[in-house]
Amino acid sequence: MRILFKNAKIITMNAVREIVQGDLLVDESRIVEIGGVIEQPADQVIDLRGDLLIPGLIQTHIHLCQTLFRGQADDLELLDWLKLKIWPLEGGHDPESLYNSALLGIGELFLGGTTTIVDMETVHHTEHAFEAILASGLRALSGKVMMDDCNKDIPSSLRETTDASIQASVDLFEKYHGKGNGRLEVAFTPRFVISCTDTLLREVSRVARNKNAFVHTHASENRGEIEIVESTRGMRNIVYLDKVGLTGPKLILAHCIWLDEAEKDILIQTKTRISHCPSSNLKLASGIAPIPEMMKRGAEISLGADGAPCNNNLDGFREMRHAALIQKPLHGPTVMPAQKVFELATLGGARAIGHEHDLGSLEVGKKADLAVVSLQGLHTWPNEHVDVYSQLVYQATAADVCLTMVDGQIVMKDRQLLTIDVPRLKESATKSLNRVMGRVGLL
Repeated sequence: MRILFKNAKIITMNAVREIVQGDLLVDESRIVEIGGVIEQPADQVIDLRGDLLIPGLIQTHIHLCQTLFRGQADDLELLDWLKLKIWPLEGGHDPESLYNSALLGIGELFLGGTTTIVDMETVHHTEHAFEAILASGLRALSGKVMMDDCNKDIPSSLRETTDASIQASVDLFEKYHGKGNGRLEVAFTPRFVISCTDTLLREVSRVARNKNAFVHTHASENRGEIEIVESTRGMRNIVYLDKVGLTGPKLILAHCIWLDEAEKDILIQTKTRISHCPSSNLKLASGIAPIPEMMKRGAEISLGADGAPCNNNLDGFREMRHAALIQKPLHGPTVMPAQKVFELATLGGARAIGHEHDLGSLEVGKKADLAVVSLQGLHTWPNEHVDVYSQLVYQATAADVCLTMVDGQIVMKDRQLLTIDVPRLKESATKSLNRVMGRVGLL
């Protein structure tokens, strides 16, 4: 399938950050020509009439398993949010509810121009979320959450043994890694230190290294979390993760808000990836991560919305805006400039998952993961003599995205999802939520 986009303003995000006027040609899953007037034959021609063509957004921390629970856990801090609401709800999932939850999140992501995510599922039924990812056309690095430290706060529905947790994760890796023309990759995803034993984390380090797999977990999001880690491990979070062999370029850490100097040094020296989730951090009152400082020191930073119950939306444009704005009162108006923030949402995400050679920019030979953004709304007008990165970060919203393509497949066009039956999903998701909430006694 050859698809030709005509008359676009192409935000390439290539090495010199070119903005190119003209056409872009996709052949199967790859970009084969960019710029000027392209006169090659195509199966489909789409005239963009000057709209922006951007690299698909890459969000490096999402919980598709939680989308069904949007609005069920508001105005709580992290540990209460988990204990009182999220852990019971996650434990109540059945295969159909998890599939519906994943599809809900994926549909929202497509409508907002996100084409790739790093995802953390729940303890059970993860294969059904994987099936939703494959059916919808999303690109994802995803894994089963691992929780073998059976303390009193974790419901019995989420408890698992160390051996069972490792085996289930390995089985998922062997069955699904590389499926969907490589769109689905499988990671090992222990939830965080306080819900995992030392044995499990050391084994995750060993197995992931043997399989050259990524590890994705949370760290230093909340001060109460850090106090528990220090009391049980005798050291701070990042120091402990380094000690058990997890730090490095194949580790993606969500949040990293409360870091001391030694921990910052470890993250920089080991090239551990940091996923910054500004909206979630604000809503859970967790804090503001030291992103400008870490960036100055060469840290690898990317952006994520986190889960729907701790953010209430999965909008990559809001994450860009918040990532820029929350730092300015602390560090001045020139910190986190718009172009740099847009880079975090595209190339930063590609680097985090080791796919900068394939994703994150619009260049010949790269994967055709892209989005079309219209700047015709009053909130983006006038659209002449304005920096395009400022428009994308400070003005545009997810609702301005009018087409999303993943791996050469158009998954959303003219605000209509093409791989998801929305009316059927809404009906099924509502039934799933009622069933899960009834099962766990939260109705």
